[in-house]
Amino acid sequence: MPLGLIAGNGRFPVLALEAARKAGIEIVAIGIQEEAAPEIEPLAARCYWISLGALSKLIEICHREKITQVMMCGQVKHASIFSAIVPDWRLVKLLASLETKNTEGLIGGVARVLAEEGIELADSTLLLKNLLAREGILSRRKPSGDEMRDLDYGRKIAAALASLDIGQSVAIAERACVAVEAMEGTDAMLRRARSLAAGKPLRLVKASQRRKHLLFDVPVIGPQTIDVMRETGTTALAIDAGRTLLIDGDEMIARANEAQIAILARQPAPD
Repeated sequence: MPLGLIAGNGRFPVLALEAARKAGIEIVAIGIQEEAAPEIEPLAARCYWISLGALSKLIEICHREKITQVMMCGQVKHASIFSAIVPDWRLVKLLASLETKNTEGLIGGVARVLAEEGIELADSTLLLKNLLAREGILSRRKPSGDEMRDLDYGRKIAAALASLDIGQSVAIAERACVAVEAMEGTDAMLRRARSLAAGKPLRLVKASQRRKHLLFDVPVIGPQTIDVMRETGTTALAIDAGRTLLIDGDEMIARANEAQIAILARQPAPD
């Protein structure tokens, strides 16, 4: 039976499909029309396109293709889910049943509906374990003492933020939290932080949800992350080792080294 892949935006679904092709794994891609790139289509055995709110159509496709396991790869902007979604009847019913409409509530609810239909969510990093960040200093330059103090402080704030399922990232300057990420995403958060920091150098900390699974909402960084850090005067980055995907990692590290940006990966802080 084929493995299903629900594709959001970014390089994540493309890399997963390329890895599946190399491994000889049959993948049926289900692209979110508002998010996924057309380049997923030739990489999959078969490809379907659905709108963001079409939960019934997603289930119909899985049944037609005899898919019992599906991965969620790529970002779907939370702001789009919250404000721009046009839900079908099944999703309307799900949304009405939710106590909260954060990522855990929304995707967790979808996962429960899929499970009732005999469709299990698979680990979204299943095909890309080699891209998960290793522990240690990933860049050529190590964080300075001031940067390390900011990163240590930021890790506490980011872990608390992630545990409440608000966002993944915080911007820190001189042991003060300048901005926290919510629906706008990391890039927009950093640009907002730059406007607030009065020229002080920023540090970025990105934390994973301390769940026992990697089914959805896995932190991702890549070359664009470094470009926005450079643009906003952000000099150091801390991420969770083993729970953060490095997209186009060699290119990302090369850009970080060129910009003299320090990158540190540590094991997630215990609960």
